[in-house]
Amino acid sequence: MSILGINALFHDPAAALVVDGRIVAAAEEERFSRRKHGKRPVPFAAWEQPVRSAAWCLERAGLRPADLDAVAYSYDPALARPADAMGLDDPWDGLRQTYAREAPRFLADALPGLAAEQVRFVPHHVAHAASAALAGPDRDSAVLVLDGRGECASHLAGVYRGGELEVLAAQDLPSSLGLVYEELTEHLGFLRSSDEYKVMALAAFGKPRFLPELRTHIHATGDGGFLARAVPWEALSEPRAAGREWTQDHADLAASTQACLEEVLLDLARWLHGRTGAETLALAGGVALNCVANTRLAVEGPFRRVWVQPAAGDAGTALGGALQLEADGGVLPTPMEGADLGREWSDEELRGWLERARVPYERPPDIAEAVARELARDGIVAWFQGRSEYGPRALGHRSLLAHPGHVANLERLNHVKGREEFRPVAPMVAADRAAEIFEGPLPSPYMLFVHRVTRPWRDRIPAVVHVDGTARIQTVDPAREPLVARMLAAFERRTGLPVVVNTSLNTAGRPMVDDPRDALECFGSAPVDLLALGPYAVRRTLLCGTPEEP
Repeated sequence: MSILGINALFHDPAAALVVDGRIVAAAEEERFSRRKHGKRPVPFAAWEQPVRSAAWCLERAGLRPADLDAVAYSYDPALARPADAMGLDDPWDGLRQTYAREAPRFLADALPGLAAEQVRFVPHHVAHAASAALAGPDRDSAVLVLDGRGECASHLAGVYRGGELEVLAAQDLPSSLGLVYEELTEHLGFLRSSDEYKVMALAAFGKPRFLPELRTHIHATGDGGFLARAVPWEALSEPRAAGREWTQDHADLAASTQACLEEVLLDLARWLHGRTGAETLALAGGVALNCVANTRLAVEGPFRRVWVQPAAGDAGTALGGALQLEADGGVLPTPMEGADLGREWSDEELRGWLERARVPYERPPDIAEAVARELARDGIVAWFQGRSEYGPRALGHRSLLAHPGHVANLERLNHVKGREEFRPVAPMVAADRAAEIFEGPLPSPYMLFVHRVTRPWRDRIPAVVHVDGTARIQTVDPAREPLVARMLAAFERRTGLPVVVNTSLNTAGRPMVDDPRDALECFGSAPVDLLALGPYAVRRTLLCGTPEEP
C-alpha cells in the first residue's frame, strides 16, 4: 500500500509518505514556503494544504497521485462540536470546520489525478498516537497524547497491541494543557502557538512560587483526565509586552506552570501504567516537545522506557495518519530509523548550486576534518549534510556548530541567530561518551530530553550548560550518522572534548534551512565562518579576502 499523510488544519502543515509500512519521506511545508510553521493557526488559513511537501514526497518515491491507495487527513470534522458548546472562544471555528469537510476536494484539486474519495479522515489524536506508537521501536506500548486541541478533546490515553489502538481516556475541551501553555506564552509576550519552547527555557531562571495557586486551576482528576483552564494570569504577574525585558515574576510564573504541567503528566502516566502494565510509553502532541517534562516522566514515572517521535507536534500527524491507515489495512509499520526524511542533493547538484551562485569554494579531502579544524580554532560552521530533518530539532543535517569550551559562544550564537539572551544551545555527543558527561535518559538521538551535566564537565563545556546545570543533548550513533561521528572524533583529537555545540541552521523567525539556496542565503547574511555544503567548504575568508588582501 502507498499512503500519503496530510496535516493541514491548524498549524505546521506537513506531508508524509508510507509505502508497505515503511516511512519513505516526510517534510513540513514551512521548509518549502519559508513561512515559519507554514501558517498561523487561524480559521481563515485552514483551507491551505501542504501542496509542495506532498508533491515532493510523491516525487521522492516516483509516484503520481493516482498511484496512491489512500490519503490520510489528520482531522475528522464529524467528531467536532461547535466551539461555544466546548467552552472555547473561537467565533470563526465554524469556518475551520467547513474547510475541514472540504479537504478532500481541496486535495484533489491540488494533486491532479487524486480522487476526493481516496481521502480519509483520521481523528487528530489517533493520528498523534500512531505517529509515536506505530513509529516507535516497540511493537506494543502505552501512548499518551497531549496538545492544544483536536476535534473535541485535548488528550488521549491508550495502548497499542499488535498495531491496534485501545483508547482508555480522553479529556474533553475546554480543559487543555496545551492551551494553558499557549495562554502563558502570550501572557509572557511571546508568539502564541509558536514560542512555547521559549517559556520552557525561561522557566529555568525562576522559582515555582506560584505553584500552589496554579494547582487550583490545573490538576489531574484521578480518572485518567485533568482540569486545566481559567488561569488568572494577570493576577499572578503583569503581562509582558513583546520586546520588553522579562522580570523575575515572569520567570517565576514560567517555572510554576512548568512544574504544574510536570505534576499532571506524572499523574496521567501513573494512571495509564496502572491500566496497561506496559513497559514503554510513547508520547506525542505538542506537549511532548517539552523536553524538561519528558525527562521527569522518564526519571520519575512508572514506565521503563519513554519514547518521543521527533516530529511530536502537529506536523507529525501527517506521518501518524498514514501509519494508522497502514495498520488498519493489516500492515504493521516498520519502526522509524531516524528523522532524516526530507530533501537531499547529490554532490554534483550541490556543486552546481555553488557555481551558479559564483561562490568560491573548495573540496577538502575530508569535510569532517575540515569542519573539526575550523571548530577547534573557534569558528562557527553552518553544516548542511544529507536529508533534512522532520520535526523542529536540528539533528546533524541542518545545523550551526561551534566550540562548547568557550562560554562566550552562547551569546555569540544567539547573536548570530538573533535570539533572546536566555535561550540555551544544545550539545551533540558521541553515544558511547554520553554517560560520562551527561546524566539522564540515554540514548537521546532526537534531542527530546534534558540531562544534568556532570560536575567535572561543567567548566569544560560551559557554552552548552543551561543556567540550571542541564543540557538538551543529542547522542550520535556512528552507525546512523557516520559523518557527524567522524567530525566529533576529529574535534576531540584536537581539543580533548567529545562534544560540539549544535543548534538549528536558521535565524530568528525563519524556518530551518532546507535547500542549498537557503544555506547560501543564511551563510551570506550571518557571521558564520564556514559553510560545509556536502563535501564542499565555503569560507568567509574566500568571500571577503584575508586581512592582508585589499
